[in-house]
Amino acid sequence: MSEDKKWYSLRVISGKERKIKERIDAEILRNEWNSFISSVVVPTEKVYKIRNGKKVISERNILPGYLLVEAVPGKLSAEVVQVIANVPNVIHFLGKNTPEPMKDAEANRLLGKVDESQAAGESLIEPFIVGETIKIVDGPFSEFIGDIQEVNEEKKKLKVIVKIFGRGTEVELGFMQVEKTS
Repeated sequence: MSEDKKWYSLRVISGKERKIKERIDAEILRNEWNSFISSVVVPTEKVYKIRNGKKVISERNILPGYLLVEAVPGKLSAEVVQVIANVPNVIHFLGKNTPEPMKDAEANRLLGKVDESQAAGESLIEPFIVGETIKIVDGPFSEFIGDIQEVNEEKKKLKVIVKIFGRGTEVELGFMQVEKTS
């Protein structure tokens, strides 16, 4: 007896998504709703910055101010909706008292982004740009300043022109070997 579940979007106060997710999960357990509410998701992706030559990974919300709730459509009774809507910092479901399920394509796109991000590792928050001046912090050219000629996002490599003895020399460097000059 597997009923098709749908994703619902829940408007919440931005910045409080994780706390709200915990509270809703607690309500689901307390009221034994896990038979028809299978998951509550904060859509995030992994991103990283390079700070002092070190990779700093963090999670960034893809959809600030929203949680995704997966549930069996027929079971989201007015009572269930009311309890979830009364959790502190929850604004309301899309569709207010009669939640409207998201289109599968929308939900899959968002969740796909979450999955891709988990699989792909992470992406750079502040991407390197061709023409930008960077400082080399690692390797034989450490302390040299150069201009980016080419960015290879897949291989996480840069082609940089460094002035050595007054002449421009092309050097290939990894993202971790350079930092942006401010």
